[in-house]
Amino acid sequence: MSADPTDEVLKLDDEEHREALIAFCRLPAEAVAQITEAMGAMNLSFSDAAVHVGLVTEREAAEADAWVRATIARRNSKVIETALHRQTAARSVTVGHTVVGKPSSRLLSAYDMNNPHSEQIRALRTELLLLIETTRQASCLAILSPGSGEGRSQLAAELAISFSQLGRRALLVDADLRNPTQHLLFGAQVQWGLAQSLAYGEPPHLIGVQDLPFLTVLPSGPQVPNPLELISGGRFENLIRQSYQNYDFIVIDTPAVSQFADALTIAAMAGRVLLMSRAQTTSYKDMKAMLHRLGPTQTRILGAVISTF
Repeated sequence: MSADPTDEVLKLDDEEHREALIAFCRLPAEAVAQITEAMGAMNLSFSDAAVHVGLVTEREAAEADAWVRATIARRNSKVIETALHRQTAARSVTVGHTVVGKPSSRLLSAYDMNNPHSEQIRALRTELLLLIETTRQASCLAILSPGSGEGRSQLAAELAISFSQLGRRALLVDADLRNPTQHLLFGAQVQWGLAQSLAYGEPPHLIGVQDLPFLTVLPSGPQVPNPLELISGGRFENLIRQSYQNYDFIVIDTPAVSQFADALTIAAMAGRVLLMSRAQTTSYKDMKAMLHRLGPTQTRILGAVISTF
């Protein structure tokens, strides 16, 4: 007798739930054995058993569930359409991409989810999700660091990728109008980006990303002579607020805090920031100065990351 295809999907689903929970929560072998024993004794799925014995929170289980659903969706175009409809049913505007880019090989999270670096990004994502309040509004987060060359743009890109891999729409905004990088990381460039949108009040051109259907990149666009004035004007805040209608997560890349005031304006608007420094490069003095300058913005600092890449 042939097996029911639905049963095969459910088996795959539960197996990937198991692997996702083990990876996300870093469950040791002893914990896995305890959960497996509870599964047999109570006839529960691995996910439900993990929550029941208290080794996994309901939120972590939900995150793993979202990741599994997104993974299955990427394998089947019909499921992608269904997932897009489900995840964006509450969004009033369809996102249109001017061009489609491809993630650089530097963005390991897009290519190799088993790489230790990708696991670190997922662990950071989980910690951020636990810190961000659950609301109907999109979660907006700006990435800040004191100087240049500290990995700020790469972290912003990989976090946006990681959020999108949950099957939730993510927008990556390159608000570094001084030295933009995101168009290079995604191999696509537009002539009408964030800078031009702010200058002329017209919608920007957006970049879609190959094999990442839930990710959109808003590039900086060609450089302009008055970046701080554009960022400080009301159009930037309005653009981000309007993006709340279409996205669940918004990650903003910023210029170096020690060199420009742009990032402080962005931090005040975003309301939440993740600080970054580079091992053996960023000085304690520079980090302290950045924290001092952030004080008046009254933004919420979610944490700090030390980069080694």
